Amino acid sequence: MTAFFDTNILIYAQEAGTKADRARALIAQGGRLSVQVLNEFATVARRKLAHDWGEIADAIDDALVLAGPPLPITIDLHITARTLAERHRLAFYDALIVAAALEAGCDTLYSEDMQHGRTIGTLRIENPFLERAS
Repeated sequence: MTAFFDTNILIYAQEAGTKADRARALIAQGGRLSVQVLNEFATVARRKLAHDWGEIADAIDDALVLAGPPLPITIDLHITARTLAERHRLAFYDALIVAAALEAGCDTLYSEDMQHGRTIGTLRIENPFLERAS
C-alpha cells in the first residue's frame, strides 16, 4: 500500500493526544506529499499552531525524510484537478491533493476532511481518526 497524506495528518502530528499519536504512526510508515500539502501546513502551523519558521522547517524536513521529494504542482496536475473537481464534485484544493495522490501512484489518501471510504479512480480515501469497530 502506498499512502498519500493530506495536510491535516501533518498538522495533527505537531499536536498532543490520540490523533497526534495516530498521525505520527502513519507518517512513520512512509507515504507521499505534495508541495501544496507543505504550503498548507506552513500556513496552518504559523497561524493556528504559532510555530516559528524554524519549527516549520524542522517539521517539514522530518516529514520529507519519510516521504521523499514532494510532488510539484504542475500545469498537468492543475488540469487533472479541474477535471476531478468537476467530475467528482470536489473542492478544487481537495481535487489537487487527489490528483497528486493519483499521479504518485498511491492507493490510499489519508484525510480527515474528505469522505471516508470514497474511491476516486484507484485511490481510496480513509479517515484514520474514525473509531474502529471492536
